[in-house]
Amino acid sequence: MMLRRGFILFLPRLVGLLVVACCSVSIVYMLACTPKGDSQQLALPRVHGPTAKEGYEAILQEQEEQHRNYIISLKKQIAQLKAELQGRNEKLKNMQDQYSDPLDVRLDRSNPEKAQANLLAFLRSQIDKAEVHSGIKLSTEYAAVPFESFTLQKVYQLETGLTRHPEEKPVRKDKRDELIEVIELAVGSLNNPEGDSNAKHRVYTASDFIEGIYRTEKDKGTLYELTFKGDTKHQFKKIVLFRPFGPVMKVKNENVNIADTLINVIVPLAKRASKFRQFMQNFREMGIQQDGRIHLTVVYFGKEQMNEVKSILENTSKSANFKNFTFIQLNEEFSRGKGLDIGARFWKGNNVVLFFCDVDIYFTAEFLNSCRLNTQPGKKVFYPVLFSQYNPSIIYGHHDSIPSLEQQLVIKKETGFWRDFGFGMTCQYRSDFINIGGFDLDIKGWGGEDVHLYRKYLHSNLIVIRTPVRGLFHLWHEKQCLDELTSEQYKMCMQSKAMNEASHGQLGMLVFKQEIETHLHRQKLSSKKT
Repeated sequence: MMLRRGFILFLPRLVGLLVVACCSVSIVYMLACTPKGDSQQLALPRVHGPTAKEGYEAILQEQEEQHRNYIISLKKQIAQLKAELQGRNEKLKNMQDQYSDPLDVRLDRSNPEKAQANLLAFLRSQIDKAEVHSGIKLSTEYAAVPFESFTLQKVYQLETGLTRHPEEKPVRKDKRDELIEVIELAVGSLNNPEGDSNAKHRVYTASDFIEGIYRTEKDKGTLYELTFKGDTKHQFKKIVLFRPFGPVMKVKNENVNIADTLINVIVPLAKRASKFRQFMQNFREMGIQQDGRIHLTVVYFGKEQMNEVKSILENTSKSANFKNFTFIQLNEEFSRGKGLDIGARFWKGNNVVLFFCDVDIYFTAEFLNSCRLNTQPGKKVFYPVLFSQYNPSIIYGHHDSIPSLEQQLVIKKETGFWRDFGFGMTCQYRSDFINIGGFDLDIKGWGGEDVHLYRKYLHSNLIVIRTPVRGLFHLWHEKQCLDELTSEQYKMCMQSKAMNEASHGQLGMLVFKQEIETHLHRQKLSSKKT
């Protein structure tokens, strides 16, 4: 396997050398055919000399013979190069037939020994391809794969995930099990050294482990370097382990038809008629005009602004000839979880995809298809991570005017962030929602109900698809954290409010605005003096 891969890497170089050789021969030929300079010209016979004609003929014959010899020489060299190239191609083809793709061999149950040998060779080759024994030239600092470090108790990480902790005791079970396994393997390796098995050796335990570093190259594997206490204060034991990634295996190949998959968009609402008007503009364009396989359920709390909301809904229905909507009115205090739960249970048709949505959400037609493709009754639920917009007045404060909404919805670090702590926007089949028990209706006001539902799905056997999506946006709006909220809800609300305003750098510019203006003023005065 290594020989085959080495030869495949060498073949482009061989072809390049052949091209260079042909070019060199052509240059030599052109130089040979170019007339020589005046200082090196052959002495020509005088025009009126007795042997003038014979002399010219002799010179021409000599030059013609030289050209013929060069042409014959070039043809021989080209024929040799062609023959050598053909031989290399045949050799490569024979090697490819002998060493077929390890994935194919592995899946071929007719020859398990060969499949196992080729798979083992592939896994060992991963070590050679990874940055283990020597460095690899990288184009920029952004191409470097950093290590993360760990001890018996903590992991010190650059990618902090949902917890945002730069150091933590691993929360995810897969990461805990991974590092425990690596430490156990390293301790076993230290206690069973290669060589004389009868010699007495120190017995190592996990308590001798000092620290480790590890990093993952996604297409090759994970490298671990572990340091243990040595026999003296200044001596250490170092173990290097590598977990190679195997070849990609095909799991499924299927056709998915979503032509008849209806989505019921459920929106709980209280007041906020102007926001609902903006939402319906987006719903009409993306949901009605572009998608067309959609139903809207509005669960309205109270009576204030209710007529205005109903009027917006009815006008959209008439102008777009859209009849697939339901309006439910509740005379009670707003509760997002209760509104979504009532809207989901109110549906009486066939099993349908439910999209729990808020009035300050903007979605695209492509997102609706993602909603369909990532849900499956009894199998999968979809929890997209939406992109949350920063305060436009801060982002575009230095501009002459704020761009239109469509121009604002770009995914960049200056314009917003992935709202990975939010679980309110979700797609699932109604049957899965009912079977899981729905929302906790004891939760009042803002926040908390979505996390409880998310945890229910995590505790079940359903697959939870959690991924950032490019077609789902949370539009900025001023957030009010009411005194009626519990202390935990109020804390969550304030954290969300702070994150919604602007990036760390943009908020810093606001905090140090006076200092920056003072600096600019001093610079202006200094330039006038000079």
